[in-house]
Amino acid sequence: MSSLRRLRAWVFRHELDPENIRTQLSASAVPVSTADCRTCSNPCEDGHSDYPARFMVDMETQMLGSVSPFRRQILISTGKTDWDLEITWTSGSLAAHISGSQTYRWGAPRPVSSRDSDGQPLPRITGVFNASDSTGLSILNGSHKSICEDDDLETVLVFPDFMVVSGVPSSLEGARAMWETALNPRVPRILGSNESTFNTWVLPYSCVITFCSHKRRDNRCGISAPILESAFTESLGRRGWAVDTQLEHIVEPPLEKFSGTAEEKDAHITETLRELQTAKKALILYNSHMGGHQYAGNCLIYTPTGSSVWYGRVTPHEVDSIVENTIEGGLVLPPLLRGGLNLSKPGCKTLHDW
Repeated sequence: MSSLRRLRAWVFRHELDPENIRTQLSASAVPVSTADCRTCSNPCEDGHSDYPARFMVDMETQMLGSVSPFRRQILISTGKTDWDLEITWTSGSLAAHISGSQTYRWGAPRPVSSRDSDGQPLPRITGVFNASDSTGLSILNGSHKSICEDDDLETVLVFPDFMVVSGVPSSLEGARAMWETALNPRVPRILGSNESTFNTWVLPYSCVITFCSHKRRDNRCGISAPILESAFTESLGRRGWAVDTQLEHIVEPPLEKFSGTAEEKDAHITETLRELQTAKKALILYNSHMGGHQYAGNCLIYTPTGSSVWYGRVTPHEVDSIVENTIEGGLVLPPLLRGGLNLSKPGCKTLHDW
């Protein structure tokens, strides 16, 4: 680390030493990797694409902690890769209706610390949180198209539940129904109500990877997203993964048609998620503004176990390491980490452990 960078880190109380960050994460039961984030030489001799020379990224300030807690995060189908400056201001959109609904306005409870196997509280790290730390909702638009034939009905991905809810009207009534079915923090897991007009499935993938492509918010995201998509698709393909960029392989029937008790349905969902974890199927999408554009490229990785890893400063040079260590190995790469949901896994060796 340069002396100037050390001085800036001291002035702003930023921790930039990867080893210190790794130690902090390990103390909080976050499974971490000691591998290098970059697997190629510098300068690169492996032919990885580079961002343009004008692509300037903040390398001086601390990324870890640049993510705010939430209970759930949703990606709403739009079929687009760029959106209005603020998606919740787009008139008539589902994002606007959810944001404007009175049911969306709730308070956040006092955060609950993770505990180790002996019941002792673990150190808290800003930006690394559990779903129980907040009742907030993160609303994003996604590049996926709705799987409904009716253009007025949306398809929404819901995390950390790892679910897809289809048939949601772009209306205030649709937003309120979505709230009752899937977004209310009092709902521990989406089960798909038999009385609902929606169709709900477990997302049929081993992981979902998204990149911020919101060019109207910051051109760097519009530049980095397609480059990262190509790099991840190539890297995963070399390892025998199937990669989709639209929702495919939805298996009938939806959860609303499941015959059995709520407990049996919950067990069915868990077993389905366990099986998907080793299926080597990835869904890659673009998403709207999620903050931290100065750290582009921004990458989100969702897992069937309910973990969400937020990486920043990602270039094609780090993609192979992310695929090997995080997507396949279930280990976090500390130098790239902005934060994440359900990363603290006491008693587990990887994010993939249940």
